[in-house]
Amino acid sequence: MAWQFSGRQDVYIEIAEKITQYIRAGVYRAGDKLPSVRQAAGEMGVNPNTVARAYALLEERGLVHSLPKKGAYVAEGSTPSAEQGTETARAALLALKARGIGYDELIALAKEVFLHD
Repeated sequence: MAWQFSGRQDVYIEIAEKITQYIRAGVYRAGDKLPSVRQAAGEMGVNPNTVARAYALLEERGLVHSLPKKGAYVAEGSTPSAEQGTETARAALLALKARGIGYDELIALAKEVFLHD
């Protein structure tokens, strides 16, 4: 897996979002062990604390669970239903609209995500 960071947001958030995409796509499945913090940091070329923060964020979101001295594992039920995904997308769109993101800017962002990832 290639790791490139856009610099548009904190690196740990980008890492968490990319791993979330991998979970949703089935690259990582429930029960799979994620790479160790040190291993992932080496592969990504970032500080281990950055990866630890990303894993903590994933745990807060309920996508992974950590076992002391064992590592981080993908949580059971971490892949949402289509209905839950639609509601999550709707909430995200409403939040962006409230922040002043216009339709054209949103469409450009959607094209970037869907066509260049």
